[in-house]
Amino acid sequence: MALNLFRRAALSRSLVVAMAAINGLPVWAADPPKPAAADPTGGDPFGSFLWPDLRAEFLGSGTVVFDDRVKVSGPVFAEDPMNVPITVFADGLADIELITVLVDRNPIRKVLDYLPLGALPRVSFRFKLQQASPVRAAVKTRDGVWHVGGTLVDSAGGGCTVPGETRKDGSWARSLGEVSARVFPQSVPAGAAGVDGAQAATRLRLRVMHPMDTGLAGGIPAFYLNRLSLRDEAGRELLRLNAYEPVSENPIFSFDFVGLPNGRLQLVGSDNNGNRITGAVD
Repeated sequence: MALNLFRRAALSRSLVVAMAAINGLPVWAADPPKPAAADPTGGDPFGSFLWPDLRAEFLGSGTVVFDDRVKVSGPVFAEDPMNVPITVFADGLADIELITVLVDRNPIRKVLDYLPLGALPRVSFRFKLQQASPVRAAVKTRDGVWHVGGTLVDSAGGGCTVPGETRKDGSWARSLGEVSARVFPQSVPAGAAGVDGAQAATRLRLRVMHPMDTGLAGGIPAFYLNRLSLRDEAGRELLRLNAYEPVSENPIFSFDFVGLPNGRLQLVGSDNNGNRITGAVD
């Protein structure tokens, strides 16, 4: 009986193939091809399986595009995983509201949020890297679209789970919150980062003394800068930066301006324990 059913099925298949050929329809020698499986990485150029969750958690359900105009530069291999230099450059976009830096494989994946306001959409900093990972900048424009660029940084890792040097020797308490700054007039040439039309700029480099503890080293709770704001003499806010635990110890940030306002600038901010940060930029 089973053999007869098999023969009937084969005969039916042969009849279907023959009728399709007579009528000029496509014929498959076996079963019709199945549709390709959806890309589990969501089209991520780095092929990271973590990207869909990263996008959902930090960028929401809005439009997200991978965009070459968002340039992220960093070392191919991070020799010091506690101080990995990164530069984000988004001059090719207009109407920027927010720049967010994310690291796929860090235990704490958001590094910072940056609002350029009166500055150019560029920022340089150092951060802690736990293991080899894509490092991404997601730039939100006024139309609600997120434009994402990134770079892959390899590393021996471990940067997020060991205490910093000032925590080890206890010197952090003596310098906590101290601010130093330096201005480099017209230090960034036109066409920076290989972008046609990128403007020449004056660079402001700021350092804030702080241990920036991640909370992942044994016995040391999270303790980090969480807000910095640069203002001119009239109190107008020129930039705002929200930092998170992965930013490196005693962080140094570089910001670019077409021209800094005349007069004294003021840096104000706080850390997650409520300590106030204040410093003048002459």
